[in-house]
Amino acid sequence: MPDDTLPPDLDAHLDRLLKRLPDDVQNADAHARIRPVALASDFALDVLQRQPAVLAQLLADDAADGIAPPVLTADNRGEWPALLRRYRTACSARLVWRDVLGVDDVDATLAGATALAESCLTLALDALEAEFAQRYGRVRDVDGNAVRLVVFGLGKLGGGELNFSSDIDLIYGFAAAGESDGARALAAEDYFTRLGQQLAKLLDETTADGFSHRVDLRLRPFGSAGRIALSFAAMEQYFQHEGRDWERYAWQKARPVAGDIAAGERFLVQLRPFVYRRYLDYGALDGLRQMKAMIAAEVARKELSDDIKRGDGGIREVEFLTQALQLIRGGREPALRDRRLLPALDALHAHGQLDADTRTLLQHAYRFLRRLENRLQMLRDAQTHVLPADPLDRLRIARGLGHDSWDALVAALRVQRAAVAAEFDALFAVRSQQRSDAVDDDLAGYWRALPDGGEGAVLAVAGFAESTEVDAALRDFARSPSVRDLSDAARARLDRLMPVLLQASAPADRPTQAIRRLLALLHNILRRASYLALLDERPAALARLVDVVTRSAFLAERLAAHPLLLDELLDMRIEGPLPQRGDMANACARALQQPDLEAALLDLNETRQQLSFRIALATLDGRQSGQDATRQLAWLADAVVDTVLALAMRDLESQHGALPDARFAVIGYGSLGGEELGFGSDLDLVFLYDAPADAQSTGARPLDAQRWAARLGQKIVALLGTVTGGGRLYDVDVRLRPDGGKGLLVSSLASYAEYQRERAWTWEHQALVRARFVAGDDGMAAAFEDVRRDTLSVPRDPDRLHEDVLSMRRRMRAELDRSGGDRFDLKQGEGGLVDLEFLLQYLVLREAATRPSLLAPRATPLLLEAVAAEGLLALEASVELRAAHAALLEAGLVCTLDRRARIVSDADVLATARDAVRRSARWV
Repeated sequence: MPDDTLPPDLDAHLDRLLKRLPDDVQNADAHARIRPVALASDFALDVLQRQPAVLAQLLADDAADGIAPPVLTADNRGEWPALLRRYRTACSARLVWRDVLGVDDVDATLAGATALAESCLTLALDALEAEFAQRYGRVRDVDGNAVRLVVFGLGKLGGGELNFSSDIDLIYGFAAAGESDGARALAAEDYFTRLGQQLAKLLDETTADGFSHRVDLRLRPFGSAGRIALSFAAMEQYFQHEGRDWERYAWQKARPVAGDIAAGERFLVQLRPFVYRRYLDYGALDGLRQMKAMIAAEVARKELSDDIKRGDGGIREVEFLTQALQLIRGGREPALRDRRLLPALDALHAHGQLDADTRTLLQHAYRFLRRLENRLQMLRDAQTHVLPADPLDRLRIARGLGHDSWDALVAALRVQRAAVAAEFDALFAVRSQQRSDAVDDDLAGYWRALPDGGEGAVLAVAGFAESTEVDAALRDFARSPSVRDLSDAARARLDRLMPVLLQASAPADRPTQAIRRLLALLHNILRRASYLALLDERPAALARLVDVVTRSAFLAERLAAHPLLLDELLDMRIEGPLPQRGDMANACARALQQPDLEAALLDLNETRQQLSFRIALATLDGRQSGQDATRQLAWLADAVVDTVLALAMRDLESQHGALPDARFAVIGYGSLGGEELGFGSDLDLVFLYDAPADAQSTGARPLDAQRWAARLGQKIVALLGTVTGGGRLYDVDVRLRPDGGKGLLVSSLASYAEYQRERAWTWEHQALVRARFVAGDDGMAAAFEDVRRDTLSVPRDPDRLHEDVLSMRRRMRAELDRSGGDRFDLKQGEGGLVDLEFLLQYLVLREAATRPSLLAPRATPLLLEAVAAEGLLALEASVELRAAHAALLEAGLVCTLDRRARIVSDADVLATARDAVRRSARWV
């Protein structure tokens, strides 16, 4: 609003302030620029009066290049406090000026306040370190390496979002013990304690020039009773044994801001497991909920409802909400670990934890609140978060922020606070309120009376048809050591969960089965409080869990063996598009960033588990076809094998060096090659290499080409089968290699080509139809394709081929077909999947010599299209067979997902599919 509309008392007040400025700026142009600043800040006007050079810079170009920092030397030691304070006030006045006149937005102002604090810290510490070096020497560790103080900034300083007149939360650390090398030697702890005390005093002490920055050291280990400076080893020990929930929250934002920055960053990497748990961490909500309750009690006690930081819907609630979501998932998703609040909200949205509207709402509210907070503090450089009571101050704040009146500002503030409070309450909802109306009191009483009390009849009333069996299972569970030995907190969580779980299971199609599967899962997660917390805090996950385990024994077993998959039940991305081939490759390749082989395998296993679980859920829910699922599982296996090859190569080369001019390939056969991999399927793999005959590896323990390639193949098989906390990657079958179990594990390209040309059986050429390059050297991919093309394109005697294929099919059916009566083996039965595969392999082998288009496809649907395009099958038959393949595959996956053999009753729904295959493959 233009100044000429200001009320007379405010207009007069501004005139009085402006008259204090030097005579050379008493003109209309200068007043027009200074007046809004004077409206917003008595502090800034006072600084500009005391430091006219700063005013001149601001009038010239808004001090675009900043304010020159002072030089602190031994010669001006007595002036250090004054120089730092004048520098701080000058830079702060610049921040006010640029904020009020719209040169900087609120993000830039917060970053500017942070940079100013870091500048003052660095200036002061560098000067004091030089002084200490003269007096005591420099600290050195046992190896003679110099050791410096590390100053960690926590809170908004660590997050790079410091408010205008904030104190700074600091913690002092140092990398290693030792002592200084001067004439008056000091132990490292004494040295850095004194240095830290001098640093705090130089910044914090109030002098005639005020203060530079208020320093708060109370967040250090053991608080005010703890040592001022601790070695990293002592800090790590503290966090392992004494660390509390609020310290995890505080160290989320920790950042080295002065001193040995590199050493500080290395320590934060070591501390990361304390801050971010490896698994989904809904247990963090309890600690944050308690912190919020304490703050709410303080606000109520001190009547601080007008506190825009700590009150309902205030800044602290946005911070708590954001940091809670980071703590819950940051151990699993490194991208969520950003110290800065606004980018953290972007990351949470990008990873599906906040929808776009919520992200935008919170960011807008946060900027609104932080801008208002800064204006409250800019008025008189006061560390306040409370709305003013003085009418003139209220009007100045409102007008400075572009509102007609104080009431208009308060109305806008109320909207923002209400929005924040609603989102905060949604995350930190009280459990008893969520469930008080939903939980059956009889079931709750029954569970709490177990194992010796309780009436099983309650279960029958709740809807359990087999209540006696369920009652027995629950009593066994309740008297198990894993339940008896629970902590009080974990037992309380379980007591809240079980009645809800029972109530949700009763309406299931097979409730007794659901309960047994759920109890198996609970046995595995009772030792991990974070998983109980997930189900306790999120009823949606519990409901989803009951649904999934009821319908799928396979997924129930996966969840019981790998509880980290519970996260997938809550992931907002689960309903969205599934990862494509490139996404899976990138996700698996992240394991290569791990520092050692064991960690890499664990990471890769967990990634595979998560992705295959997501594919299984989509299939179970009918969100995608069986053909899509099997293709995605093959893509995932490709990505895993490619990553394992890289890990095995890295490990082999570390021991024996690289093999010059060597090429290596992993070939996928069977369902992997045909991109029709099932859940829990093993991988049929063949390994090939090509290298000069006299090649030797370059390491200290060199190997010839054959032994080097054999070791690489062995490592791949071993790594794929290694059991980690995330399970085993895949079982591997290598019997399809040349000469089967009698042959070498890894074949040279030349010997493989010779074998296929001279000695391979017809069934081996059938297998080659679906064989596909999976991982390795691109040149080897092309070389394998040449061998495959040359082999499959050889003209064959149709009668001899027919007899060979028919003989093999009869043998397989005799040995493997489990059909009988009205039971149909989906894979090996007459009219099943293998009959269709044999038909297509027969046609490829018979016709490829003159129809090269048959050589490209591997997957059954694509092969059916190709043979139809070549006129080898009628179009109608091709369409029928594609539908039959889809139906048979779908039925097989349903069986696999419920851990049932792929044998079904010869129902009408499959009779059509079976008949279609029979008609086209009747010669079999």
